[in-house]
Formats: sequence, structure tokens, C-alpha cells
Amino acid sequence: MFHGSVDREQWSAAARSIAQAKGRLLALWGSDRGDDADGTMVVCAAYVIESGLLWLVLPLATPASGYPDLASCFPCAERMQRALADMHGVQAQNPLDVRPWLDHGLWPRDFRPLAYAARESAALAITSPAPYPFVRVEGDGVHEIAVGPVHAGIIEPGHFRFSVVGEKALRLEGRLGYTHKGIERRFTELPPHDAFRLAGRVSGDSTVAYAWAYCMALESAAGVTIPLRAAWLRALLRCTRSPRNATRSKPRRGRCTVCTTNMPACRIGSSAPAK
Repeated sequence: MFHGSVDREQWSAAARSIAQAKGRLLALWGSDRGDDADGTMVVCAAYVIESGLLWLVLPLATPASGYPDLASCFPCAERMQRALADMHGVQAQNPLDVRPWLDHGLWPRDFRPLAYAARESAALAITSPAPYPFVRVEGDGVHEIAVGPVHAGIIEPGHFRFSVVGEKALRLEGRLGYTHKGIERRFTELPPHDAFRLAGRVSGDSTVAYAWAYCMALESAAGVTIPLRAAWLRALLRCTRSPRNATRSKPRRGRCTVCTTNMPACRIGSSAPAK
């Protein structure tokens, strides 16, 4: 991973250059470093480039100064920027979409969960989210179909608006964030060696994957390489927790149904007897 601090011009130039080279925006987030000596608010972007991962940090003089918009280069940045505005109160400069993303109108006014000085605050005493301004598609024969946020299956809640003409879907817009639990704030309150437990509770059907990803991030930040035995134990745990291993009636002989290899550590997912 490559890591560096940039100014505003370099921030925008890097985004354009990476987009032209067919790179991808992996993540965009903010960090309120109020506990540091300089107390700087920073905006971070992680990119996938040909030589690996690039992590750029843009310090802000004040949160109100904002940062250069990335959605013009990477459309997927739009939702990330809206989430950053909800969590930190930091807006991109001249964004096309300023609608809230995670704040459904149930938070107190001007409450920013990840601001350094933010305090715990109860939700407002209302029972339903605020109206959301979906983008309307107008024209002859256009119908709008609403689906969710409660669904018939076990998928997580989400509200979707389909704009259709006959059987042709012209636009689909989703509104998520109904189960936002404030986990990001809780992470800042836990010692690093304890937070893997919280990571494993982010999503009930991905406990091992989330906890493993957290451990990998922590090890990468600390420059630590885990023992080979630990890596094999993680692989074993991953395979034993997989629903595919639990439900597959006839797995391929000698191969784990998750990693498809003949690893001894993955005998639990194979039909071959363990030696």
C-alpha cells in the first residue's frame, strides 16, 4: 500500500489521473483527529491502481472549507460523500447531490456522530423517517413503483423506487441506511485489540469475514505478519462457518466447497475422510 498526504490540487489531479488509467475508487471517508496535537480534520480516499492500493489524505483547514468533489471522476463517490456529510458535517465542494444518506431525519439537528466532540444523543421522538426527495422521471406513460423497506425475504431493509414505462425500467433509485447502528462511533471507543469482536457483529451472516478483515487491516497498519499456523486456523474457521459447507449435499471429493482446494485444513468442507 502507498500512503501520502496531498493538497487540494493534488487530490483532484490524482483522481483524474487514476480514472483515466482505469483505476477504481475503493473507499472515501473522513477522520476527525481532534485528539491529535494539530486537531486536523482530514478526508481520505483509497484507490485500487495497477501497482496496488493508494491511500491519500487531504487535511482540511476547517470542516466548513470542504474538499474537491470526486463524483465527477468516480460516480460511486456520490454516496460516500453524502455519508461523510452525515457523519462529519463535511461537504464536498459543488456536489450534484446534497441529500442525506444515513440520516433519515431521526437524528437531532446538526448532530454529527463521528465529530470528535460529538456526544451521545437519543433519536428524535418521531416514529417515521423524514420524506425523501427521490428523483422523479416524468413523461407519458411513466409509472413509479415503490418496493420496501420491508421485504418478504430475509434481506436487509431498503426502499427502492422503480420508474417504468410498460416493462421497461427507466430508473431505479434506492434508499438504504435503515439499520445504521452507529458502529463507526463505537469503534473509536474500543481498544484496537478488542474491536475485532465488534467487527464480527456488523453482519450476522458474515461474522468470520468481517472479523478477519478487521484483523488484516490492523496487521497491515502495524506492519505485522502473522504466523503460518494462524493463517491456516483462520482458513479453517472460515470454511467451517460457510453455509455452503453446511448445506451442500454432495461436495466435490477432497475439495473444500469454499476455497476449492485440497488443503488439509479444509477437510471439514470435503467428502474425503481425514487422515
